Amino acid sequence: MASINPLRCLFSTASSSLRSAPPKASIVRTSACAFSTTPRLKDSDYEFEAAERPRWQQTPPRMMAPYRIRPQARGGVFKVNEDPRRLDDAYIRMLGEGGNKVLGEEVKWLAVTHKSFEHGKRGFNDRLAYLGRRVVELQTSQALINSPQETQWPRDQNGQPMPDQFGRKPFLHPALSGLQGLTDEAESLVLDKTRLAQLAERYGLDKVTRWKPKRADNLKGSGIESVLMTSLYAIVGAVALERGGEVANKVVQDKILAPLGFKFASDI
Repeated sequence: MASINPLRCLFSTASSSLRSAPPKASIVRTSACAFSTTPRLKDSDYEFEAAERPRWQQTPPRMMAPYRIRPQARGGVFKVNEDPRRLDDAYIRMLGEGGNKVLGEEVKWLAVTHKSFEHGKRGFNDRLAYLGRRVVELQTSQALINSPQETQWPRDQNGQPMPDQFGRKPFLHPALSGLQGLTDEAESLVLDKTRLAQLAERYGLDKVTRWKPKRADNLKGSGIESVLMTSLYAIVGAVALERGGEVANKVVQDKILAPLGFKFASDI
């Protein structure tokens, strides 16, 4: 019996299918092999059934691994919030009455989803947090400039600079009184990770932020402070995108900087 050349079979089958050009999917058969000419399905065809559910509720089927390749994490399993009512309560506590309606449904979940959750398959809040951090840093710098700063020059009981041993005199001007607030040290003290994480816990973001800790029995060691700070920034960034910079600035002043000890003209 003569041997069959696989390459010859493949090219003869392909040329035969091109000559016939069937309008629908078909299978061209020869005496030696069968070659399918079924057109490749589009990505949307695979996710047709999943498209009816919003992205935040599920991981896209094509992005799910068929089996687990890593062992279960030590310290138990961290349960992630899936209750929309609990999420709405957190937004109301942070943004005030009606805060659950400030953002769209998809964005509300995206702003509290860390990239460690489902390996980022449902989307994550890094870009929102990047924008929100810039808004918070700008408002913090303006607040520090307008706040009284301690001078490095020693002063007497009348508040006047004491004479220097070398005869130097500092240049003092009202426009430069808040210049020390523009340093990185001053800003880092205000926007400390621990302080912002405590503020996020006050608003209940620790109960609704979706992430996957390294150890469920050691959330602090797994980096929960950084995760909560990212969620806080992401909410500000989402508000800036959907409601505008003026609303986002107001949120930063009233809900972040005011609890940290700053006073604004509207509060006086």
